[in-house]
Amino acid sequence: MAGRRSLGRQFTWLWAAYAISAYGSGIGFGAFSFLAILELDAGPAEVSALAAAGLAVGAVVALPLGPWMEFRRKRPVMIAMDLVRFAALTSIPVAYALGWLTFAHLLVVSVVVAAAKLTFNAAGGAYLKSLVPPRDLLVANGRFESTTWSATAVGPPLGGAAVGLFGPVTTVVADGVSYLLSALGIRAIGGREQQPGRTGAPRLRARDVLEGWRWILAHPGLRPLFLNTILVNGLIMAAEPSLAVLMLGQLGFEPWQYGLAFAVPCAGGLIGSRLAPRIGARFGQRTVLRTAGALRACWPVGLVVVSDGAAGLALVMVVEFGLILCISLFNPVMATYRLQHTPNDRVARTLSAWSISSSAAIAALTALWGVLASVTSPRLAIALAGALLLVTPLLLPRDDGARDPFRRGPRSSARPGWGWRRGRAPGSGRRRRRRAAGSAPPTRDPSA
Repeated sequence: MAGRRSLGRQFTWLWAAYAISAYGSGIGFGAFSFLAILELDAGPAEVSALAAAGLAVGAVVALPLGPWMEFRRKRPVMIAMDLVRFAALTSIPVAYALGWLTFAHLLVVSVVVAAAKLTFNAAGGAYLKSLVPPRDLLVANGRFESTTWSATAVGPPLGGAAVGLFGPVTTVVADGVSYLLSALGIRAIGGREQQPGRTGAPRLRARDVLEGWRWILAHPGLRPLFLNTILVNGLIMAAEPSLAVLMLGQLGFEPWQYGLAFAVPCAGGLIGSRLAPRIGARFGQRTVLRTAGALRACWPVGLVVVSDGAAGLALVMVVEFGLILCISLFNPVMATYRLQHTPNDRVARTLSAWSISSSAAIAALTALWGVLASVTSPRLAIALAGALLLVTPLLLPRDDGARDPFRRGPRSSARPGWGWRRGRAPGSGRRRRRRAAGSAPPTRDPSA
């Protein structure tokens, strides 16, 4: 089966490093908010600013790093970004133990971690393309996607239990150590990574910063996919705080029920990511992108009618399960399509531009929807996000009629070797001679 075949020892180490950091991030999910609220007495405005500023400023800091790493070996960059995150996160428990922890410290660390994450992801995508054969890219991306959803399902509950037993600093330590272990795993990949050859100017220019966006916006397939993904991710994340306020505040759900409502549906992510290679091979990239991309926009509007009690909790689980299932089908195929349609000398800049745009859009829309929910109501903010999501399928790439290299073609019913001689197609010599003589070859197929 495609999803279980080995992709080699080097990929196994890369996957293991990714899994360790993913589970560490899952355990540390919400740790900064817990620290700000429980230890620094921060209010809702400060907590929201902490989340938004980390994404927005981190995106700005990461802006020049895409062109900088494009023509460098990617493994050293990935290791360096892991070590930067380890050092930044480790500074929090040290400051806490010494009584020096401040809100400004948390803000600086959130920016550093966000910028390092964006840089690591861009370098990791470029390295994956050089490590895995093109035919195995979807299988590799599917495994990363399944790891993400399993970490999302398991990590936050473990982190919540750790916070209750040992305090919020414990989860920060776990997250930081996971990056150190990830760096060691990437180091253990071994082998010699080829130095990328520089194209164009010998030195980094200011215009190189925008090269990733130029490539995305000029490509007829990547451009609509980029706009669709940015808008969908932004609207989904923008409605999450309003949903939290609605469920925990107005509807009276307990925190464990709120966590359960989002942990259980992650099973859909495991199912979708496992099925993505099979479905992609059966129906083709374009069909999966259009179908799963459209379906993932239809679920969030159902959250508008969530009510209290068991029925409301079940509704949230069903909606989130359907949403995550479609996302986990869409994401690996989208990531594979993006790598296949980006030249090797632009991969890092393209992925960096994509991630920076996504982070900036999520930060901006989250802040905007927070204001909207305060002025109107959380339910109305969720309804508006859901209504806008229903329009986003219009931005998905359309079928251009070209052959999909990802789709398996039908098997021929002819016996092997029939009509083939010395590498020529059946009748090719006769047709060539008849064309030279001015007569058309007889055929029963009017489309031939």
